[in-house]
Amino acid sequence: MRGRQHSRLSNSNPSSSSGPSSSLSHNSRSSSGPSSNRSNSNPSSSGLSSKPKQQQPQQGRAQQPQQAQQGHATRPQAVAWQQQKGWLKQGGGWQGHSTWAQNGDPNWNNDHRTWAQRGGYGGYYIPENTYNLHFGDHHWFRMHGMPAIYMGYPRFSYEGFWFMLVDPWPGSWAENWYANDDVYIDYDDGYYLCNRAYPGVRLALMVSL
Repeated sequence: MRGRQHSRLSNSNPSSSSGPSSSLSHNSRSSSGPSSNRSNSNPSSSGLSSKPKQQQPQQGRAQQPQQAQQGHATRPQAVAWQQQKGWLKQGGGWQGHSTWAQNGDPNWNNDHRTWAQRGGYGGYYIPENTYNLHFGDHHWFRMHGMPAIYMGYPRFSYEGFWFMLVDPWPGSWAENWYANDDVYIDYDDGYYLCNRAYPGVRLALMVSL
């Protein structure tokens, strides 16, 4: 199930929670609004170049379900789930590595896991109104800086949130895909990073606290 996406993203040192320093470019597929370029070191306002902001999606388009927002874990519960690496407790999963290149996996088809296979998403949920404004396949962006490794997994920031890839990325992708490919964050009983160059490939993603 999906919402839409829009805005800016940047990557930074995983030991900091204040905000990334690198810039990224954000693109949207609409023709309704003006384009802008901004730069800032704060993750909630990091620099990127945007295309025109898109129009509201059609009424029938799925959004992040309201029931997920009503029943999500509390922040302390989400923090505990993250510290315990709850995404590994059922159905296995990628163990993570110390470098970006090592998190690329030539056996991705066998090693990746959906959130259903992991026993469900137990992390923090993005507020519904924020998700609908800035996330989903209508709001895509491009990372310019390489995600930093945190807890063994690549981490980056976008729209004021930190995200951690708990899936490997396919080893068939170029190692610098983060700089050249348009990506977006979608929701389907958990968050996924999607690459517009590779439809159907979804990398399990969690909100990092």
